Amino acid sequence: MGELSKNLNENVKRLNEILNLDTNFDLIRKGITIAGKDACIYFIDGFLEEAIMEKLMEFFYKLKPEELPKTAQQMVDHVVPYVEVTAIDKVDLLLQNLLSGVTCLLIDGYDACIGLDCRSYPMRSVDEPSKDKALRGSKDGFVETLVFNTALIRRRIRSPRLSMEILTAGKTSRTDIVVCYMEDRVDRKLLREIRGRIHTIQVDALTMNQESLAECIYERKWFNPFPKFKFTERPDAASAAILEGNIVILVDNSPQAMIVPTSIFDIVEEADDYYFPPVTGSYLRLSRFLIALITLFLTPVFLLLFQNPQWIPPWLSFIQIKDPVNVPIVWQFFMLELAIDGLRLAAVNTPSMLSTPLSVVAGIVLGQFTVDSGWFNAEVMMYMAFVAIANYTQSSYELSYALKFMRLIMLALTALFDLWGFLAGLAITVIAIVGNKTIAGKSYIYPLFPLNLRQLKKRFLRLRLSEETGRRE
Repeated sequence: MGELSKNLNENVKRLNEILNLDTNFDLIRKGITIAGKDACIYFIDGFLEEAIMEKLMEFFYKLKPEELPKTAQQMVDHVVPYVEVTAIDKVDLLLQNLLSGVTCLLIDGYDACIGLDCRSYPMRSVDEPSKDKALRGSKDGFVETLVFNTALIRRRIRSPRLSMEILTAGKTSRTDIVVCYMEDRVDRKLLREIRGRIHTIQVDALTMNQESLAECIYERKWFNPFPKFKFTERPDAASAAILEGNIVILVDNSPQAMIVPTSIFDIVEEADDYYFPPVTGSYLRLSRFLIALITLFLTPVFLLLFQNPQWIPPWLSFIQIKDPVNVPIVWQFFMLELAIDGLRLAAVNTPSMLSTPLSVVAGIVLGQFTVDSGWFNAEVMMYMAFVAIANYTQSSYELSYALKFMRLIMLALTALFDLWGFLAGLAITVIAIVGNKTIAGKSYIYPLFPLNLRQLKKRFLRLRLSEETGRRE
């Protein structure tokens, strides 16, 4: 859009046309006089920190003509009594800063604008996130304001090696993106690749924040449901990932941090693994692995045994269905999988004051009444209830749904082709996991493949800090 003019009236006329001030009530221009020269201030109502601006205005009104320097840069360097102040000589940079909340001061005779970063974003408190909780440890969480999220990480990593680069993406939204890493530990090749991918993003806006960014920088194998990124709302988890050499990406207006590169072992890890002693942490981690496998195989194995009762040993004969089966077992599983997702969606959209009574009603209807009516068998209800509850042992929604999709494929193939279908479903699941790649192009199941016994031990067992040599405790 070109450069600013030294003539204040020309700059004002140009900006008024671009910003459409007659229509936008929250874009405000205020004319003032500084040291005998005409000036004006542009700002967005709601972003301005009024107490700071009041003091700056008082200072500007007291300036004398002989105290006013010849250029805007000299004004920034030697006169303005404020820390976050810059000289902006490009119209597009002025618009980007103004629409981000920066107050812009134009003075007649200066061919640059003085940007005063005295903005204050509306924000909620840094409470512990409702989904990403820990029994012990810190109780703060990321919020939608980017600068507060970077401060929460800086508070934990007080090292000059910690770098936070700011980038932008989206032609219209111009969303701020911060890439956080440790200078001496990061994979430089991956860092350059991520920088390049963000710079080349050709989208109008990152409407869904982190998810939009993830889809833009990793476009391959969209049909593989296993997550390629780890998301966390915990500053301690993000800081620990940075100290391990990973890259953390923060997006403005999102309370989540995206961690790359990520393997399936990284996604299964949780903060509680490290806030408890090694024995307890190892137990929690191994339990989570085991429960994940059970949720994947429980219903397909039950369906396989139902279709082949001769394979059931005498000591397991009690698992056989005694009541009449009115609806095929596989359709019962499918209907319950859909019903559970329906209840989950309903819980999200239900007002808090109604959530408890409606949950009780839903439990009764889907429990005793559906069994008595003949639609479902009690054994099917019990196994699906376990699967539904056990899914919440994983903090990653993406991993829970990936296991769900694999379970549905195994159920369908088992119902159609019996044992061979079950084995085919198992093979598809293994291929989906093994064939997946991290954003760095490395193995998704490292250190299992390629095999690294020392690192594999750390993945399954929570070791003492002295034994981990650089990994977080």
